[in-house]
Amino acid sequence: MLSVRRDDGLLLTDDRAAIDLDRVHHWLASDTWWAAERTLGQMRGIVEQSRPYGVYSPTAGQVAFTRVVTDGLTFAYLADVYVDRAARGHGVGTWMTQQVCAHLDAQRIRTVVLATTDAHDVYARAGYEDVPPRRWMWRTGL
Repeated sequence: MLSVRRDDGLLLTDDRAAIDLDRVHHWLASDTWWAAERTLGQMRGIVEQSRPYGVYSPTAGQVAFTRVVTDGLTFAYLADVYVDRAARGHGVGTWMTQQVCAHLDAQRIRTVVLATTDAHDVYARAGYEDVPPRRWMWRTGL
């Protein structure tokens, strides 16, 4: 179990039971372009089928969320990185991403990818690099 505390009291944990599912669903459904159509039921399944991480404030409850989809051995996809608007501007996203990546490194998961349209600097501080054009492809269905 991962449990890391920052000097200001913020706690990052991968304790699935600690995730405030209603809050996370509200954040993602109302304040992101990529998850605006997700239902609470879908969010419940997503949390159950991936590795969720939450950041918690001693006074404000959960203030950030992300999750990792992985085979547990060689490959992982970092998804749904979200920091509550009230907690932004204090390095929470960078810290959370760095800690999650360190946790994956400790498990010897070598390849970790993500997709972003606007937070390249946050992820660069955690060691991510842009992928050259025409290397990655994707398929979306339905």
